[in-house]
Amino acid sequence: MIADLSRIRNIGISAHIDSGKTTLTERILFYTGRIRAIHEVKGKDGVGATMDSMDLERERGITIQSAATHTEWLDHQINIIDTPGHVDFTIEVERALKVLDGAILVLCSVAGVQSQSITVDRQMRRYNVPRIAFVNKCDRSGANPARVTEQLREKLKHNAVMMQIPIGLEDKLEGVVDLVKMRAFRFEGDNGEKIVEGEIPASLLVEAELRREVMLDAASMFSDELMEALLDGNATEELIHDAIRKGVLTTKLTPVFMGSAYKNKGVQLLLDGVTRYLPAPTDIENTAIEVMRSGEEREFILSHSSELGLVANAFKLEEGPYGQLTYVRIYQGTIKRGDDIYNSRTGKKVKVGRLGRMHASQMEEITEAWSGDIIALFGIDCASGDTFTHGDRISLSSMHVPEPVVSLAIVPTDNKAANALSKALHRFTREDPTFRAHVDDETGDTIISGMGELHLEVYIERIKREFGAGVTSGAPQVKYRETITCPVDFSYTHKKQTGGSGQYAKIEGTLEPSDDGQFHFDNKVIGGSIPSEYISACEKGFAGSVDHGQFIGAPVQGLRVILRDGASHAVDSSDMAFQTACRAAVRKHYNHGKPVALEPLMLVSLEGPTEYQGEMIKTLMQRRGVIVGTTEDEGFVRVDANVPLAEMFGYASVLRSATAGKAEFTMEFARYAPAPAEVTEQLVKSYQDKRAEGH
Repeated sequence: MIADLSRIRNIGISAHIDSGKTTLTERILFYTGRIRAIHEVKGKDGVGATMDSMDLERERGITIQSAATHTEWLDHQINIIDTPGHVDFTIEVERALKVLDGAILVLCSVAGVQSQSITVDRQMRRYNVPRIAFVNKCDRSGANPARVTEQLREKLKHNAVMMQIPIGLEDKLEGVVDLVKMRAFRFEGDNGEKIVEGEIPASLLVEAELRREVMLDAASMFSDELMEALLDGNATEELIHDAIRKGVLTTKLTPVFMGSAYKNKGVQLLLDGVTRYLPAPTDIENTAIEVMRSGEEREFILSHSSELGLVANAFKLEEGPYGQLTYVRIYQGTIKRGDDIYNSRTGKKVKVGRLGRMHASQMEEITEAWSGDIIALFGIDCASGDTFTHGDRISLSSMHVPEPVVSLAIVPTDNKAANALSKALHRFTREDPTFRAHVDDETGDTIISGMGELHLEVYIERIKREFGAGVTSGAPQVKYRETITCPVDFSYTHKKQTGGSGQYAKIEGTLEPSDDGQFHFDNKVIGGSIPSEYISACEKGFAGSVDHGQFIGAPVQGLRVILRDGASHAVDSSDMAFQTACRAAVRKHYNHGKPVALEPLMLVSLEGPTEYQGEMIKTLMQRRGVIVGTTEDEGFVRVDANVPLAEMFGYASVLRSATAGKAEFTMEFARYAPAPAEVTEQLVKSYQDKRAEGH
């Protein structure tokens, strides 16, 4: 462990799916001596990439969980988190960026800035994360790193500058020209481990001079010293590096590196860029909130000192075969094996038994860790996002957790599977804040919700594999409602005489719709025709009757009951008699109030590039959507619409294919509205069939 904080780099590698993040991480681990052999993401050797340790990841060739590792390069310790590229696993990117100091934004040299590149860039901006860009796959047909750099400027509004130009492209890629040193670098040997420095090819000299001019012009904006040196004609490499670093730390400059991770070209120079330009923990200002004895909250800036009290954040949980693994970023202070630490949220004290440094799925035991480090604690009970201290009431700001947009009903195949499912859902909801599970009160279904179909598909597969639970899944039932649309008078007498004390209750009044969607009971009885002790029984009887309507069997929404008159019997009347009378009155008269079925409408918000606005609106209109507003901003459009929930199942996949994956959506409940005739007919028939069967 390196104690000098200025030589620690906590970085994330983020990008659109299939841009080569995991392949790049594999090369970084190889060149820094962390691993001895390179394995590919979809390798024929059956091993798979080091950071894709889950079987599902190796089978599908995608990253599902972010994985942490650490390595060293040029006397610097680099903690790396390789994050997923798929939008369904966006929380993995979110929680990584929350605790990282810098990031590498990986872009495909052919596809350029893609939908998830836009999403991860938005996440980096949210946490103000400085980044450098790496244009990967320069060996592919159609590769054009200059065009990708231009897209960074236009689509992501980055002040992007090329630090290199490629020597050859596509299948002729040999290496890169470093525009700071003005030297050519080629990568030779079986795995590109031998770096050969030489003169710039004559054919590239003019382009290199022009690109260097642009780079120096951008860098000089962050350093008066460099600007003066350029005017005097004696700019040194050190001055250029310092100026670029200042620009990166303010997030106002994005240096662009290039190469091909798969073909082992350019990765070592990217590592040089990580140590030169990305921030050390001391370069980042982190704030926390302390609760004072008076109860007041005070925000303060954390020191990076290891001598002060502990402040650490549990940013990711992972259940292993031997218990819970908690990934922790230490912002201040020290954690040692055997320490007592406190969970600020629960106030509970826990003892640090084992702590280690992660290398994908392997843990290397350590005895202590300092401020600025990312480590793992073993067997600590906590939730994602908890803050640990040595007793101070301090908490770190919480991360942004997007709301789930897709739901499925999940059914266990037998009792044994039901127990295993319960354990699985408990574990996964603790691990992943975007994965939710609940039992629907009305339908009895177990509903799981997540960020997309793939997200839920992966969890269902994990439930089957890791917990051995047989489960089947399907679309959850939509929660319909019903109401009456016009007032209807009622009069009902409940009379039962079977010898001994009987039952008697008479009620009169009106059922009518209420505007606010709530149940209301108005007592307008005068003269004591219904004794006051039975009024509450009447209210209870009417309130109980709205749980199941008489039209489609759904809960009744927005019903007002006005009780005007009635009668009682000195012996036979009781609470039970009046409750029974009220329920029967609703059953008898409800359908005379012209009832309607109500369906839930969702407020759906779509965001995507302006050129896809037509396709985005079309997908909503096909689902009975009603557009309520559109806003445009810097090449992006946001479309808000009310869409019936019943039409939203499977929408994520449809939207992605219609917009080449460049649009995303969120949805939340808006209100209930009358369902169309064909939907109503189907609901009425279904209810009548159930009644006929005796359900």
